[in-house]
Amino acid sequence: MDIAVARLEAWMRSYYHEVDHDIGSSGVRDLSMAELLAIGGADLADLSTMVIRDSESYGGGGLRAALADRWTGGDVDPVMVTHGSSEAIYLMMHLAVEPGDEIIVVNPAYQQLHDIAKWRGCRITPWPLQVSEGFRADLPLLRQLARSRPRMIVVNFPHNPTGVSITAAEQEEIIAIAREANAWLVWDNAFGEMTYTGAPLPLPYDRYEKTICFGTLSKSYGLAGLRVGWCVAPPDLLARAAILRDYIALYVSPVLEFFAELAVRNADQIVKLQHAHASANRRRLLQWAGTLPDLVRVNPPDGGVSTFVEFLGRPDVTGLCHDLARHHRVLLVPGSCFGDAFAGYARLGFGGTTAELTAGLSAVEELIHR
Repeated sequence: MDIAVARLEAWMRSYYHEVDHDIGSSGVRDLSMAELLAIGGADLADLSTMVIRDSESYGGGGLRAALADRWTGGDVDPVMVTHGSSEAIYLMMHLAVEPGDEIIVVNPAYQQLHDIAKWRGCRITPWPLQVSEGFRADLPLLRQLARSRPRMIVVNFPHNPTGVSITAAEQEEIIAIAREANAWLVWDNAFGEMTYTGAPLPLPYDRYEKTICFGTLSKSYGLAGLRVGWCVAPPDLLARAAILRDYIALYVSPVLEFFAELAVRNADQIVKLQHAHASANRRRLLQWAGTLPDLVRVNPPDGGVSTFVEFLGRPDVTGLCHDLARHHRVLLVPGSCFGDAFAGYARLGFGGTTAELTAGLSAVEELIHR
């Protein structure tokens, strides 16, 4: 069986580089090289003595240590540097599960979190968020689904694409459910550092031994072009991942790791800067939605920089999103990229510049009024 087309990536491939205003992506505004170097107190001259040689299978020592200091109390053993979180997802979906295994996955979800495993012959059981409750997590339903003792439970909070999150107590309950089922708990932390309604949730890796965590510098940092992410997992699983990636990518470039380490060592400052920007844009988005109560419904996102906009009275907004891109040069992602059941929604990203958010919302309003 051929692997399913990644709908979101296919949409981005068609339009991402063809528009002027991006209100569909799920990351914050991109930092310039000058901004990153200024924040880190570095200079491009610092690269002049670098010997462009191989890096290490688990990641260069400096970056791996920086990630460990931030996420695992300094313990580098459970840390691997990857090409974005996408490589980490790909590796783990080949190594932690086998064909025939059941995997429970939050729904809607980033497609890579379920269709790689499905392609390999795993059985995917959706854990639907409660649409009528603003996509809130239904933990009693998760507990019921987990009675089948799945091999893996995959969650993502703050959530892509809705921006909804959970409380610390709810996180503890999810950990307990995974433990009772003896299932791998996959914690996708892509948006974990960008929250508005509560403090960021800690990684669950040190509270449950069968935890796999993913992270990236793309979403909260504004460094998508580095394509650097990380995985925190049991060392024996990472050892197997190192063998598999020998056939794929071998390692991350030391040039990229130089800039990634600079970002991780200065993560608090970067996230603070991006959070202030995203918070202001979030307010603009909610104000805009408040002026169109009969046309759109927006649940205030708890975290991340995207929300799932419901276009009232429109069962499928894919055509509207095509029209926006082709005729208004505005990127908006149709909800069908996250499953056919969500065709009446669109992922609206508010992390970009204020100018492109304003222009994008204006174009959306013009179209839906028309």
